[in-house]
Amino acid sequence: MHIARKRFGQHFLADKQIIQRIVDAIMPTPDQHIVEIGPGQGALTLPVLKKTGKLDVIEIDRDLIPLLKTRCAEKGDLIVHQADALEFDFSQLITDDQPLRLIGNLPYNISTPLIFHLLDYASHIRDMHFMLQKEVVDRMAARPGTPAYGRLSIMVQYHCRVTSLFNVGPAAFNPPPEVNSSIVKLVPHREFPHLAMDYTHFAALVKAAFAHRRKTLRNCLRDIVNDDTWENVHLDSKQRAEQLSLGDYVKLSNSLVSQ
Repeated sequence: MHIARKRFGQHFLADKQIIQRIVDAIMPTPDQHIVEIGPGQGALTLPVLKKTGKLDVIEIDRDLIPLLKTRCAEKGDLIVHQADALEFDFSQLITDDQPLRLIGNLPYNISTPLIFHLLDYASHIRDMHFMLQKEVVDRMAARPGTPAYGRLSIMVQYHCRVTSLFNVGPAAFNPPPEVNSSIVKLVPHREFPHLAMDYTHFAALVKAAFAHRRKTLRNCLRDIVNDDTWENVHLDSKQRAEQLSLGDYVKLSNSLVSQ
């Protein structure tokens, strides 16, 4: 009997109806290259492996791996990578032109940095289906001018189309988390709706803008953007960071880069 470890943020999915609903949303087929992050005790691993015949999984807890292999024995080709997903090089899984499909019940204590890490590989990814804390999914999908809208919203939406699929209550897990969860679908853009001329500059600009949410953009970005630039891009510097859209931030960044 494996006891969930707090340091790995383990909450094992146990509700069979929810598991089936997630599998139905993913729609796995044998011709796809699917990678599961944090398979845990195999609640999602087993039904997906049965449909695909082959599955890569990334698991940090070495004590779970024998259990996982036993449960999946003779169900298909399970390829286990004992590694920390935060440090894992996902490009090493690309063996042909087949893009990756990522799935998983992500540990809530590392979900935001892990999403940022995965965005680095967006060009190799077809889509992602993740279980996350509902609050995080709300932030990912948030629109400008709403309380949940912030740096995470902008950076995820820069790379992906975000769809919140459905919510999952604590009772679906063992042990139950203290928060509600949501399933999110992320589909990387093949053509960017808003393309930054210098992505590093754009990312730094967004980070600086949200460093002090209560301040106006003029104050937050005073060392980066001068009055002439604000006037040239036709944006009101008296607004706060959450009032600008993704397109506004890209336009502002591109204006600064081209100066």
